[in-house]
Amino acid sequence: MRALWASGPCAAAAAWITIALSAARNPWFSITRNAFSDLGGPRAVDPWIYNVGMIATSALLIAFSVYLLWSSGNRVESMGASFAAVGGIFLAMIGIFHEGTYPHVFVSTWFFAQMDMAIALWGAGSVLLRRLGVGILSIALAVGAPIAAVLVRWPSTALLEAYGIAVIDAWALAVALELRPPRG
Repeated sequence: MRALWASGPCAAAAAWITIALSAARNPWFSITRNAFSDLGGPRAVDPWIYNVGMIATSALLIAFSVYLLWSSGNRVESMGASFAAVGGIFLAMIGIFHEGTYPHVFVSTWFFAQMDMAIALWGAGSVLLRRLGVGILSIALAVGAPIAAVLVRWPSTALLEAYGIAVIDAWALAVALELRPPRG
């Protein structure tokens, strides 16, 4: 069970490691001009690093959602965990339908949408259980993050994606800390 719990923080690390390794192989990439998905597209050197990395990260996210489902205290949290699993499937599809393929924009947009719904539902369920710290944080992230995403003039898609990833990471780490399994 501890491995499933750890898969959440590991997913956060895996995403950033994948992005960093891919960017290192592609010196033309600029966080202020590109999208992260460009690292997995036809112009990229070794695009498999980014695409396989997204698929591996998705496996970790799905494993974490299994832990969330197992740990959920009510049906609303269970729905949030289920949306996180679906978000993981969309993350895998970002690696499968890489930049330059027809469904790429759809699957990448829906990854972030699914994760926002997961965060909102987990937060609502946590509030119902009186786990107010993680519940209020989750709801604030789910409501506030999309508003900021729309209101801020992002100089690039990569910076907007980095913001979205950071929001998901903050939520996953907060939930992981709240749901730490007992030692032993």
